[in-house]
Amino acid sequence: MDLKLAEKIKSSATYRELVRKRSRLGWTLTALVLVVYYGYVLLIAFDKDLLAAKMGAGVMTWGMPIGLFVIAFTVVITGLYVRHANRNYDELTDQIKREAA
Repeated sequence: MDLKLAEKIKSSATYRELVRKRSRLGWTLTALVLVVYYGYVLLIAFDKDLLAAKMGAGVMTWGMPIGLFVIAFTVVITGLYVRHANRNYDELTDQIKREAA
């Protein structure tokens, strides 16, 4: 890429807006995933009795659905980010390309 073009893009208000929005959402979702994941790890470390407690009269313990929730939460968060990026960031990226041309 031409350095002049790169500088033009970097100085664009639309580009700075894209970077700001994407970074803010990325860090927010990262924090959510870390809270859920490390919350589960802390439960394993400090409250094994809760995770080992049986649900009802069956053999399933609370640890199984909570662990499944951690996995499902990660997949859902990823899907939400992709959907949001496709709806909002692609539009801003196209605008940046038009401005730079």
